[in-house]
Formats: sequence, C-alpha cells, structure tokens
Amino acid sequence: MVEEEKIDLKEGKEKFIQAWGALGSNWGVSRTMAQVHALLLISPKALCAEKIMEELKISRGNANMNIRALIDWGLVHKELHPGERKEYFRAEKDMWEVVRNIIIQRKKKELEPMLRVLDEITAVEGVCEQSDEFCKIIKDIKLFSNKADSTLEKLTKSDANWLMGTFFKMI
Repeated sequence: MVEEEKIDLKEGKEKFIQAWGALGSNWGVSRTMAQVHALLLISPKALCAEKIMEELKISRGNANMNIRALIDWGLVHKELHPGERKEYFRAEKDMWEVVRNIIIQRKKKELEPMLRVLDEITAVEGVCEQSDEFCKIIKDIKLFSNKADSTLEKLTKSDANWLMGTFFKMI
C-alpha cells in the first residue's frame, strides 16, 4: 500500500479550488465562476464579496458578476447578517442539489435550444437523396435528444436516494 503524503489545509484548498475551476469549464461556466463556487463550497461560514476577492485575487466586478451568476444557477445563496450592511454568500452544500442545478442549467442553455432548432428543421421535405439523408439524420438526432431531455427531466425531479439506488443497481 502506498503511503499518502500529507499536505496542509492551505495547499489542499488551493488545489481543490484550481481543480474545481478546471472542472467548471466542462459545465459551460468560466473558470473564475467555478473557483468562486469552490471557495464558498469549502468555506464553513458565508463569505462577503471582499473576502472572496481577497482569497481568489479577483476584482470586485469579477467577484460580483460570478456571485450573481452562481445565485442564478441556484448554487449560491445570499445571507444577511443582522447589524451588518455587507451581503454574505454561502454555497449549496447538498451535492445532489448542486448536480441537479447544474443539470437544469446546462439543459436550459444547451439541450433546449437544440431541440427548438430540430423542431424547426424537421419541416424540410425529402425530395432528393440529399434531403432524404438530411431528414433521416435530423429525425435520429431529434429522437435521441428528446430521450436525453426526458431522462434529464426525470433525473432532476428525482431524489438522491432514488438516483443512488438506481446507480448501484446498474453497477
């Protein structure tokens, strides 16, 4: 068995924030947005914009823009602390909710616009070999896309226990 090398908390946080930032580009969000999310995700308390700016070395505008986007995605929530004028932000800590909200946003930004285009172009008439091939491929893509949409819709409406149970049954 290989013995793991211990690292300190600061190094661990930095590595996580960098890795989550890289992962974020796969969600279709900016690296900085994902890094703000990572910082809030691992923070035991809600953070103000100034603390986020300081930790990530980003501008106020960049911090505010990314915080607002994370709120829109349902990944971050605003907190008001009595007696303070600053706004504080905390990440959704329930990983099922995080994944669910990412799926909902990606579906809205990527799959639904494609489905609208596919609906429009299925009206092409097959009158020659080229148009017949076009119509066949579009029909296949639309069928697959509708199944993916339906599956994602069921997934986002399910609870974590059902998902994990189904996942383990598949394995």
